[in-house]
Amino acid sequence: MSEENKEQQLSIYQKLAIVQSDLKAPKNQFNSFGKYKYRNLEDIQEGLKPILKEVGAICLLSDLIEQVGERYYVKATARFICTESGTEIKVQALARESLTKKGMDESQITGTASSYARKYALNGLYAIDDTKDADTDQHNQQQQGSSYNQQQKPQASKEVADARKLFTEVKNEGANESQLESLTLLMKANKVKEFTKQAGFMLAELKEK
Repeated sequence: MSEENKEQQLSIYQKLAIVQSDLKAPKNQFNSFGKYKYRNLEDIQEGLKPILKEVGAICLLSDLIEQVGERYYVKATARFICTESGTEIKVQALARESLTKKGMDESQITGTASSYARKYALNGLYAIDDTKDADTDQHNQQQQGSSYNQQQKPQASKEVADARKLFTEVKNEGANESQLESLTLLMKANKVKEFTKQAGFMLAELKEK
């Protein structure tokens, strides 16, 4: 932003447009089982900090827990606030807590849902394109080829090949990043039977939506 523009008081919408245009949030994370790259909440926040300082704005994140029927959802709110006028623009996103997750207590389950909801609230607010992330059709098409190549390795057993196929099915049904990561951890630990059980439960749950 030029010195001339800095001297002028930009509207909150002009400031947000600058942030949306200048923000770079590369996909620095890698899922070794699914063989795809993705960005997490921290990647987006690190990219935001210098631009927010430049335009004179802050970003605040908050959560609320909402119960719908017998299930709990985390509603995340991302607020873009102009430090000069105090005006704000906000976007909200929901993530449903998993009923169970191997190796996690209740607070950790809520934490993963919170991270997921906050990430997608930021995506909406800052116009971040996730067309190749793990929960989109474009990524699914790429991933099918990757999974096929992995299944050709001589050491891959039928169980592992079936697990990869099930992983793709769960992903295609719209599983979020935390769900996919929990399945990946089971495969890394060679817990194929536990993976199959959890993935089958997850798939049935997703199809009920």
